[in-house]
Amino acid sequence: MPAILYDHQNSRTNFPVPFNTRAMHLIDSHAHLDFYTDHPTERDEVLQRSFAAGVKTILAIGIGENPSEMHKALDLANTVIGPNLPQVYASAGIHPEQAHNATTEALVELTTLSTQPRCIAVGEIGLDYYHLSNPDIPTQQLAFTAQMYIAAEARKPILIHCRTSELATPQAKQKYGSADAWQDTLSLIDEHWHAHSLGGIMHCFSGNIEDARRSLDGGFYLSFAGNLTYPKAQSIRDAAAFAPADRILVETDAPFLAPIPHRGQRNEPALVAHTAAALAELRGVSLEELAATTTENFHRLFPTTADPKPLP
Repeated sequence: MPAILYDHQNSRTNFPVPFNTRAMHLIDSHAHLDFYTDHPTERDEVLQRSFAAGVKTILAIGIGENPSEMHKALDLANTVIGPNLPQVYASAGIHPEQAHNATTEALVELTTLSTQPRCIAVGEIGLDYYHLSNPDIPTQQLAFTAQMYIAAEARKPILIHCRTSELATPQAKQKYGSADAWQDTLSLIDEHWHAHSLGGIMHCFSGNIEDARRSLDGGFYLSFAGNLTYPKAQSIRDAAAFAPADRILVETDAPFLAPIPHRGQRNEPALVAHTAAALAELRGVSLEELAATTTENFHRLFPTTADPKPLP
């Protein structure tokens, strides 16, 4: 019998997943668990559905709404425990949309968080030339660079957010001009990160094959989200088929980017199974093989997650 998931409008209406993932071990490499606060038990229910659907490990992203909330994901990682709950790990970082708030105090706090055992990465960090309201390019690049050095000091991989102005509003395109977030991101990584040999994840990879090639050359894993399943995302699918098997991951970016057939609904980690199934089909392998491969890849990048220590 397939795992039973639920919709995300609190109606508790069942919808079956058309494949059995209960016996698998899938990993959601990027989910904003601290955003599930619509009602007192929402997060617990999301985590229970995750485990029931075979998603046994989640990397909770610690950006919050602003840098003052970076700690929330780590708080979750340090307290979520139970026989029918996934293992939760955390990151911490300052999103490029909040780069103007990358104050000395915020960077000191990030430095402290990054040293904690269950904080396994710094991120999501990077560049975003999509929204008119985002900070200017120098502010974003300065915050990005500072956080790479914090990650290097902590010996933790980084999680990259990169979004260009290509599909932005005319006003945002005018603000950012001909600047290319992909080129700027990769150039800054070349300059400030490669020498540390720590690698990381290109979160919600949305580039083309050439972007994928440069990312892979830099030691990064490519993580594919629900937008892999969208009709207009052919360049993402091309990159997903191109990437070597030992450098791919899957994620939800929950509560955003729900995959087809749930596009437009609130996303959650259990639905990473749909993205995994789409990626498996693209690559001509079974869902079981794809789950095993992406799980092995995640553990290789984050060795401490392969043999998790019990929480105190």
